[in-house]
Amino acid sequence: MKKETESLQIGHREQDHGHHHHERHGAKQPERFDPGKAALLDDPERFSYLPPAKILSLLNPPQNGIVVDFGTGTGTYAFELAKLRPDLNITALDEQEEMLARVKEKLEKNSNLKIYPLLVKTGALPKLDADRILALNVLHELGDEALQDIKQIIKSDGKILFVDWSSEIDRPVGPPRDHVYSIKEAAGRVKQFGFSIQKEERLQYHYALVCLAKP
Repeated sequence: MKKETESLQIGHREQDHGHHHHERHGAKQPERFDPGKAALLDDPERFSYLPPAKILSLLNPPQNGIVVDFGTGTGTYAFELAKLRPDLNITALDEQEEMLARVKEKLEKNSNLKIYPLLVKTGALPKLDADRILALNVLHELGDEALQDIKQIIKSDGKILFVDWSSEIDRPVGPPRDHVYSIKEAAGRVKQFGFSIQKEERLQYHYALVCLAKP
């Protein structure tokens, strides 16, 4: 586990080091997660400290709802949510083709699940009318434009669930503490973009914010 933890932390530090992309202005950690470390995202150990059932409970999507997994990575949680709730229509959205290639590979073995991979670039999101958006372990990487994008793809009464690593917790996994937010800092950041927070919760290594798109 120690080796995997070190690799995961390196994955957050190495990629694009020193290149602060314009679209990531305002991000706590402007570097993209290294797709070369993508296999770590499929480590089932993640479910021990971040259970999919807990994520689903916080997300609380309506029957037959449209859910966007914003920054899906390899789709690990998109698939778990789809298995728990086969009625959901889940858009697995990411900006890296290498990540979505893994999602598509998984879909070949799970073609019964309603998961739809979508490659997007910041500032060019289609109209999705999502009921719920899951932003898992990505808030610290999201620039100002990406946070604005979220408001463009959700219904006016839709909800966003931000779940991210907490800087307040000394953890054996995840990015360095100075690359992520405390729950207070995270709440302040999303409020700047007009999101209103309905619920805050502290998890083992993470915090969770359930937000409405509009105040």
